[in-house]
Order: sequence, then C-alpha cells, then structure tokens
Amino acid sequence: MLLSTTDEEVVAAAEALADELAAVQAESTSVEFESILIQCNDAISEETGIEYGDACDAGGSC
Repeated sequence: MLLSTTDEEVVAAAEALADELAAVQAESTSVEFESILIQCNDAISEETGIEYGDACDAGGSC
C-alpha cells in the first residue's frame, strides 16, 4: 500500500508509468492498449484499495 511512500515517490512512479504506457501505446493496436490499461487499473486498485474507475467517475475526469 502507498501509505508509507512519499508524495514525490508516488509522482515519480506515476510519471514512469505514463512514459511506459506512451511507449506501449505507440507499438500497440487500440484493442491491445485498452487491455493493458484495464490491467493497469486493476493493479492500481489492488495495490491502493481504491477502485480506480470509481474514483475517476466521481471527479469527472482521469
């Protein structure tokens, strides 16, 4: 869980994930990339205990 992680570490991890996803998106079909995003969302939800999709829906954007 991310409770013991600093804000800077969380931001750095998110930026690294974004960079990796951008690289994968460039090399994938839209169907393949959507599947990868779903897997990432599931992993984020499992690690944090927050349902990522629900959190996005509540704020209106993600």
